[in-house]
Amino acid sequence: MAMPTADARMACGLSSVAHKQSSLLALNSALGDQVTWQAKRGLLKFRDSTSQKMVIGASSIADKPMNRCSRSGVFRPRIVAQQVRTQAASGADIGFQDDGIRLNALADASQPSKLMEFLTSERAKVVAMMALGLSLCNANRIVMSVAIVPLTATHGWSSSFAGIVQSSFLWGYLLSPIAGGALADRYGGKNVMAWGLAIWSLATMLTPWAANHSVGMLLAIRALFGVAEGVALPCMNTIISRWFPRTERATAVGLSMAGFHLGNVISLLATPALMSYGGVFGPFVTFGLVGFLWLSVWLPAISNDPQFHPRISKSELLYIQDGNESSMSRKSTSQTANRMPPFRLLFSKIPTWAIIVANVTNNWGYFVLLSWMPVYFKTVFNVNLKQAAWFSAIPWASMAFAGYLAGACSDFLIQSGYTVTLVRKIMQSIGFLGPGLALLALNAAQSPTIAAAWLTAALSLSSFSQAGFLLNMQEIAPQYAGVLHGITNTIGTFAAIVSTIGTGYFVQWLGSFQCFLTLTAVLYFVTTIFWNLYATGERVFY
Repeated sequence: MAMPTADARMACGLSSVAHKQSSLLALNSALGDQVTWQAKRGLLKFRDSTSQKMVIGASSIADKPMNRCSRSGVFRPRIVAQQVRTQAASGADIGFQDDGIRLNALADASQPSKLMEFLTSERAKVVAMMALGLSLCNANRIVMSVAIVPLTATHGWSSSFAGIVQSSFLWGYLLSPIAGGALADRYGGKNVMAWGLAIWSLATMLTPWAANHSVGMLLAIRALFGVAEGVALPCMNTIISRWFPRTERATAVGLSMAGFHLGNVISLLATPALMSYGGVFGPFVTFGLVGFLWLSVWLPAISNDPQFHPRISKSELLYIQDGNESSMSRKSTSQTANRMPPFRLLFSKIPTWAIIVANVTNNWGYFVLLSWMPVYFKTVFNVNLKQAAWFSAIPWASMAFAGYLAGACSDFLIQSGYTVTLVRKIMQSIGFLGPGLALLALNAAQSPTIAAAWLTAALSLSSFSQAGFLLNMQEIAPQYAGVLHGITNTIGTFAAIVSTIGTGYFVQWLGSFQCFLTLTAVLYFVTTIFWNLYATGERVFY
């Protein structure tokens, strides 16, 4: 069967090449090259050995001496199908072995379903392990939110001092995101994430011992815990930017953050049960040990970059590379990541500040709910600790699902042709307006069931921020995704400290959560306006 000349990015001696159609080197179809083609496992493969001149580019011709070339290559049929059909009319003479696949079916040549391809891929393993790691990150953090109730009773702490204890982890959290993000950008997120998790697991196990030893020791251990956890989200941003094409990143972030939020659920439900069997030490020791178990799987199974992964298939590597920047952009990203981040330049652009303001607002609201919801249900509705855990856990479970849904919707809109800027503004608007309105309604709740419903709505809608500002860092500065996340998260952590301590003082002075919830809602509304004015989904830093 007559087939067109191979549309391939190749020269003499170059083999196993697979890149975007826009960067291909075309062979001169007039030379009558003979190529053997096969379609297997969703890839279009070719091999030939011929003497010929080469044509470079689509519009310019550069004659080369006659050379004996042995070439082979592999392509995703969906990429070359259109060019193949176009060249078919030229009468080029190429032999084709189609294994039963006709020319008109090239675009779908024996490819597995998208879902099955993803579930069996290496990037699915990466996002699954990242989700588990982030689940442990939040689970270890939440233990203190539940254990603070018996610890306060045992040691006679006031509400304001309990707020200081809970915020002490944020003191350390301030120190590490920028450094952790810079290290992840330069050396990859795998080892940085591993060191962070090992240290925070150890700090978790030491927390109850420190509480019995002295207040100073407890605050120091919690600060160390915060230092270690500060690297987790910058590492996630760096790893996902390298392992996932642009059209899958929102879904990948949604899955990773679903694990993050499910960590809340697991810890809120398991901590009271573990304390009933092992006292205050029970949950701290258990979650610390699980962290070291995770490390034993993470280190041998994950690599910093897909091109260095020993078990990734050629088709998956090609798919990831096709969906990322061009080879020139990837080279530029690699080179700039090895230099000191240009902090002055990053701060000089208004899209950076749009992300910073969004992160400040997100952290403010998130940590109020994260740290104080068990206390809120116990104080306002007089429910016991286990009931408070259940009422607090339900919203986080819904947030995990909503975060994945937000990511999937974001990717779908981009694939449908909507601009990245518009999609990011839509998602972030939902992520701020929704929880703002829900918190105002929470103030009027008269029962724990109604309060849990409004809290569920607030947290579920806030998860749309994951497809807003959280992804935007990878888009405006892909080469600085980790360090930019570190910068914005460090500034946002100041807001988290103020909101966590401030809630404690408001409750102590006014005996009510309502004023602080109203203030948080107003902050959500103001930030929505700022985001829609100044955010962009286009690349800003090169």
